[in-house]
Amino acid sequence: MTMPEHARDFRSLRALVTLTAAILLLAAGTQEAEQSAGPQTRADLGQVPRLQSASAGQLRLTADRAARLARASAEGLDYVPGEALVKFRAGASVAVQAQAVDGLARRDATGMRWIGDVALVTSDVEMDARALAAALAADPSVEYAEPNYLARLDPVATGYAAPLSGGAVPNLVPNDPDYASRQWNFDAIGLPRAWDISPGGDSSVIVAIVDTGVTASAGTMTFRLWTGSSFVDAPIAYATNTDLSASRFVAPMDFVFFDAGGPVIDMDGHGSHVAATVAEDTNNGFGLAGIAYNVRIMPVKVCLGYWEFMFIRGEDGVTGFANPDTSSCPFSALAEGIRYAADNGARIINMSLGGTGQSNTLRDAMRYAIDKGVFISMSGGNRAETGNQVGYPAFYGQQFGGAMAASSVGRNLAKAYYSSTGSYIEIAAPGGDARSGGSGGVIWQSTVRQPDVNPFLTMPRFDRYEGSGFQGTSMAAPHVAGLAALLMSRGITSPAHVEGIITQTARDLGASGKDDEFGHGLIQPRAALFGLGIR
Repeated sequence: MTMPEHARDFRSLRALVTLTAAILLLAAGTQEAEQSAGPQTRADLGQVPRLQSASAGQLRLTADRAARLARASAEGLDYVPGEALVKFRAGASVAVQAQAVDGLARRDATGMRWIGDVALVTSDVEMDARALAAALAADPSVEYAEPNYLARLDPVATGYAAPLSGGAVPNLVPNDPDYASRQWNFDAIGLPRAWDISPGGDSSVIVAIVDTGVTASAGTMTFRLWTGSSFVDAPIAYATNTDLSASRFVAPMDFVFFDAGGPVIDMDGHGSHVAATVAEDTNNGFGLAGIAYNVRIMPVKVCLGYWEFMFIRGEDGVTGFANPDTSSCPFSALAEGIRYAADNGARIINMSLGGTGQSNTLRDAMRYAIDKGVFISMSGGNRAETGNQVGYPAFYGQQFGGAMAASSVGRNLAKAYYSSTGSYIEIAAPGGDARSGGSGGVIWQSTVRQPDVNPFLTMPRFDRYEGSGFQGTSMAAPHVAGLAALLMSRGITSPAHVEGIITQTARDLGASGKDDEFGHGLIQPRAALFGLGIR
């Protein structure tokens, strides 16, 4: 992605520290680093043992799955090697299903992982997931088969950070001390006037953050980690956000790293930042503010990053370092997470991620959630300068009343330079643009302290938080989710009705009427909350 000299690669703190780490490792004479190749792939990778900390539970992520995901990252694949999602025709028996996968998977069909009525098939024979899906689809008992595509976190700015300020400041709306100096985005959409109507929404409304996780508990666990010269048993601390009350979390679930019963931990900071835009504690005289600051948050972890891969490598005794830019969000996990959120009381789902693979499984999971009364907000994509490819699940939003893909505007309310365009863009919201505003032009929220999770560290920690400035349509989507939460707090039950209100009250930007850059325009919370009679 081409970027200006003053802001080259605003995913960049990670890129900078990665370079620093490489230099330090070379200076130390370390021969084990695998900076470009990603994690070592071995044919005999087996099931990962339990963690040394019994309280942490067992890992869902196996070494075999980690190796497949690492291969996808190293080779630039948009799917998980050797994995396909299969929907069998109605009436297909277990025996028929087994016959369909026999010789392709070499695994017991009765042990397939089911996502609704779709099975995740893992093959040890055919690693080309497109070829695997085509072979499965040729069986008469199969309705459809497709690769298990990968979404990745949209590139975001991580180059700005500041301590959270404490102590009430008078004459601010709200009274959070960092609000006036940093949160231009809320003033740009008139949120203080919207809060006059609906001050922070209602605790009966649950917003699911389908992302890298939002840490929902506190503790310490022990992982085996490679330091560059040896393995150490590293105590890893984790804690909830100091500006997002733990009492507001409900039904957290991890679909990619820990098995059910283990903690949900954000080891990246992306999910925490997104959750803070939706719901960071507000009017508490501390830090920054959130949009729907009374609603509850459901952390749903579907994405893996650098530290998850480092932990799995250590548990399996693999030396070297993971690809520092790896983020992997299998569509199978997204579909599971969406269905889980819908089944466990979420009224809004936010997905600030995307991939380029079309998936019936993902689209059907979205339909399932919307049919259960869930509104879905999605990032529109950050591919404007890298081919402007269509993004998924964003593309599916236009097919449903009750799901919307958001583009991003900067402080000047112009389209952010990175923001993807296309007919599937339905709405615009602040996402930040460092080209036009530097550190003052990005989206500031409280999240995991970024120096604590960067790859140059020997041991990370996930228990400290700070105000961080990110940019991306990842940041625009939770503005829409937050507005939806305020609307549902006013008694709206229909996702399609929520979309209709947001659409009809939007401020038109760009070409007259709906366009490919801004959709129907910039969200207007106060007008939307006044528009309850709109149909």
